Amino acid sequence: MANIEDLKKTAKDALDSFANASVDAYKVAEEKARVLAKKTKLRAGIVNEKATIRRLSVELGTTYYKKYKDDEGAEFSQLCEEISCAHERIAAKEAEIADLKVAVGVKAEDDDVIVSDPEINNDETD
Repeated sequence: MANIEDLKKTAKDALDSFANASVDAYKVAEEKARVLAKKTKLRAGIVNEKATIRRLSVELGTTYYKKYKDDEGAEFSQLCEEISCAHERIAAKEAEIADLKVAVGVKAEDDDVIVSDPEINNDETD
């Protein structure tokens, strides 16, 4: 009977170990999903800010050429300030993404989600 009791104990220990490993794997997956969702939200914010910069740049150029002079009045100052603020918001979001990478210990090659829109990683407005 001792062999059956030993077998039961071994089986119970193995199941407990498996259950603990499953819980640990779930916690890791949950954390990675949370970080991925946050990074995705931040990247969406960056895309929106870059769209704002493009729109404001066109508006700035259009206004400048309509005025047809070198005077940078209040209209130009406001547009330039909005573009500068958008650049600052992008930098803050990129810094937060970098902090998330460090906090989770993500390697560069494991980091990014593949995105089909080439404009998302376009830095020509910087």
